[in-house]
Amino acid sequence: MIADGVPDRGTWFRVESSSAASAVRRAAERLGAQLDLGAARTADLAIVAAELTSNLVKHADEGALLLRPVRQDGQAGVELIAVDSGPGMADVTVSSRDGHSTTGTLGIGLGAIVRQASWSDGYSRPGRGTVFVVQVWPSATPPPSWADGITRPLTGESVSGDGYAVRVVEGRHQVLVCDGLGHGPLASAASDAALAAFRAAPAAPPAAVVQHLHRAMSHTRGAALAVAELDSVAGLLRYAGLGNISAMVVVEGGRRRGLVSLPGIAGHQRPVVREYDYPFDPGALLVMHSDGVVDRWSLEDYPGLAGRAPTVVAATLLRDAGVRRDDACVLVARGWS
Repeated sequence: MIADGVPDRGTWFRVESSSAASAVRRAAERLGAQLDLGAARTADLAIVAAELTSNLVKHADEGALLLRPVRQDGQAGVELIAVDSGPGMADVTVSSRDGHSTTGTLGIGLGAIVRQASWSDGYSRPGRGTVFVVQVWPSATPPPSWADGITRPLTGESVSGDGYAVRVVEGRHQVLVCDGLGHGPLASAASDAALAAFRAAPAAPPAAVVQHLHRAMSHTRGAALAVAELDSVAGLLRYAGLGNISAMVVVEGGRRRGLVSLPGIAGHQRPVVREYDYPFDPGALLVMHSDGVVDRWSLEDYPGLAGRAPTVVAATLLRDAGVRRDDACVLVARGWS
C-alpha cells in the first residue's frame, strides 16, 4: 500500500521449508528496525512473520511471501503478503479465530497474526489457494488505500522492470503502471525514471502526464506505460496509455470493459498520446497490468474478491495470471464515496 508516490517493490521469498521461514523473520525484524517501528512493534512483526511463514510451510503449495515497507500519513510500517496455491479455506474469518485448526494443532496461527497486526485482509477459495495481507504500523493504523499494486520480477532476476505508482495531487486521484523494455537492471532503470517523473509531474490530466513522462525518459531504453485518473464525483475514469499495458474497468458481477492504449514507447521518438473517458460507477474497479500478466482472468471466477482490499485483489490476479518468464505488475484501484 502507498498513499502518494513511488512504492518500494519489496523482496520476494519462496517459503517451502523452516529455513526460509527463519530468513523471512530475520528480514522482517531488520526492516522493522530500519523503519523505527520500536522494540515492541518489531517483536509483534516477528510473530506475524513467523506465523505467516509457518502456515505456508505446513499448509501451502508454491508458497511465497512479499516483504515491503509501506508509508502513509508521515509514518512507515511493514507489509507482508503471503500467497499460495494450496488447499485454501472456505472462510478466512473463521480460520482466523483462535482454536480453529485443520491439522490437529492448537489453531492459533492466523489468530495470532490478526491480533498482532495493525490491519489484515485476505481471500481464499477451497482448491485455489489463499492470499493474506498483513500490515504492522508503529501506532495508529492509516485508513486502507483506494489503490495499490504488486510487482514480481522475472524468475532468476533480482529486480523488476515493471512498476506502479499512486498519487493524489490537487484533488486528482491518479495511478501509473509502467513496463521498462526488456528486463533486468536497464529495464528497472527505465521504470524507475517513469515512477520518479510521475511523482514530480504537474497536476494535469492523464494525457499531459504521459507527455511529461515521455520527455523525462529520453535517457532510458523506454517503457510502455499508462496513466489513469479516477473522478468519483463525475463518475468518470480518464485514461491515456502507450504500448502494451492492459487496463479494464470491472463492474458489478465481474463484467469487464477494456481501455484503449495507443502504440508507442515512452521516451522514444514522438508518440501519439490521446486521452479517453469511460464511465466509472460506484463499486467499479480499475485493474491495470503489464504484459507479464495474461488478460484471460475474470473476477467472475472469484466470488467476493472484488470486495476485498486492492492489494488482495492484485496479489490474487498476479498469482493466477502472472507468467514466470517475464516481469509482472498488477494495480487495482476503486472509487470512493
